[in-house]
Amino acid sequence: MRSAKLKFNDYSIRRIITILGNLGNWRRVIQVIEWLQKRERFKSHKLRHVYTAALDALGKSRRPVEALNVFHAMQQQMSSYPDLVAYHSIAVTLGQAGHMKELFDVIDIMRSPPKKKLKTGVFENWDPRLEPDIVVYNAVLNACVKRKQWEGAFWVLQQLKKQGLQPSAVTYGLVMEVMFSCGKYNLVHEFFRKLQKSSIPNSLTYRVLVNTFWKEGKTDEAISAVQEMERRGIVGSAALYYDLARCLCAAGRGHEALMQIDKICKVANKPLVVTHTGLMQASLDSGHIQDGAYIFEKMKEICAPNLVTCNIMLKAYLAHGMFQEAKELFEQMLENTNNLSESTDYKMRVIPDIYTFNIMLDACVTEKRWDYFEYVYQRMLYHGYHFNPKRHLRMILEASRAGKEGPLEITWKHLTATDRIPPAPLIKERFCAKLEKDDHVAALTCITNNPPKGLQPFSKSSWLNLFQENSQRFQKDTLVRLMNGASNIVSNSSLPNPILVYLMQSCKDFLLAPDLSAADMDSVKNVFAVESKLEVVSSR
Repeated sequence: MRSAKLKFNDYSIRRIITILGNLGNWRRVIQVIEWLQKRERFKSHKLRHVYTAALDALGKSRRPVEALNVFHAMQQQMSSYPDLVAYHSIAVTLGQAGHMKELFDVIDIMRSPPKKKLKTGVFENWDPRLEPDIVVYNAVLNACVKRKQWEGAFWVLQQLKKQGLQPSAVTYGLVMEVMFSCGKYNLVHEFFRKLQKSSIPNSLTYRVLVNTFWKEGKTDEAISAVQEMERRGIVGSAALYYDLARCLCAAGRGHEALMQIDKICKVANKPLVVTHTGLMQASLDSGHIQDGAYIFEKMKEICAPNLVTCNIMLKAYLAHGMFQEAKELFEQMLENTNNLSESTDYKMRVIPDIYTFNIMLDACVTEKRWDYFEYVYQRMLYHGYHFNPKRHLRMILEASRAGKEGPLEITWKHLTATDRIPPAPLIKERFCAKLEKDDHVAALTCITNNPPKGLQPFSKSSWLNLFQENSQRFQKDTLVRLMNGASNIVSNSSLPNPILVYLMQSCKDFLLAPDLSAADMDSVKNVFAVESKLEVVSSR
């Protein structure tokens, strides 16, 4: 403030807090309050107003804990002690966050004298005690919605009756919302009838009523309720028409749901793509895949689908066994990447992300379409996404065991290019694949060129289990040549690789079988002789 040559006064500080609150920068709001508390040269004459502005800013940013700390700080002196406006602000913030206990503590503070003896000066009879009004009780109802506590709604109505206050249409709407969140649909209708007797229902109450009919499966009644509202001249909110449209989608009436789009557009703030995506999701959640696809196609005539929309539709196609449709959508998204020429194209065209690729990879594995699996996997790496062992290792191994070694080799080259050590299962699978092709040199290269981090996955017992589980894939003479190759590497090395030693020992146990030929037995004996020499050297 000093560098900007702003005058230190209550108005300028309140303006700064208000601007920060509108920007959602709640941390700066707290810093301003802390500065104000430490500043001795600045004398605030309207400290309560400054604190109240901070409460409002923190409430807009949904920071109930920080707002509560500011509220407690207000109680330390008379000039900042909370008034009704401050109580309203903290009550609304706590109610929206569902902090029921803290909200009742605020009500107790409101009704009680200050706990700390304050300097009142000439105001000897100063009494800050207040009774909660309709705004505070509505905040309690908001908390009841969050906590799903229908008993709190009856407590609020009882307190209003004690104070002689008539529940407003907003209060009844919140009571209905509490009952709806608790699944007490009969009470929703009962309170709506009470509301009609005392006042005119508003858009909120009709929205709760529509959602109740939706949950009860009464789609026609929901339509009738909205038509009755319009006959009364009540302007419906975008949320009301959106919920009605989703209700129609859930009932398999997607064509009628799209007729609500025009009404939503008149009062909506959210983009049309969000509205269409919500309607499409409602249809898909109810199992109406054709309606979802219809909304998706109609959406393209009005607005461009975003990545979330395409991923939802892609997953829905695959969940309903429509692999060809999913493939076409995926190919279209891939085609968009080839047509990117300007930066604006990134906003207009949908390109696949890692979630898109993972959806298609999972589908290919499920459908056993290994050729297309390799294609999708190659495109994933081409788009700059990396191999994730937790996500992709299982797929790569399954593809390799199904006879599709392409993804395994692609992954191996990818990890080598990025200086990453392949996971132990990947090393073993490539080792088996090379050995199955009678290429024992390449099999040994898998171990020697990419030394693993740990020895536990390559212990003697682990190798023996690997040979036993894949015995049908290997020829005995191939294993003998493998032992010869391993023994040559070990004998020519000053510091033998323990993994190769374990490999030789496991081969020895596996190959001690009566059906081994005399020539193969001689080769095995030669390897055993090398092992004996190693043991003598190690003992020295």
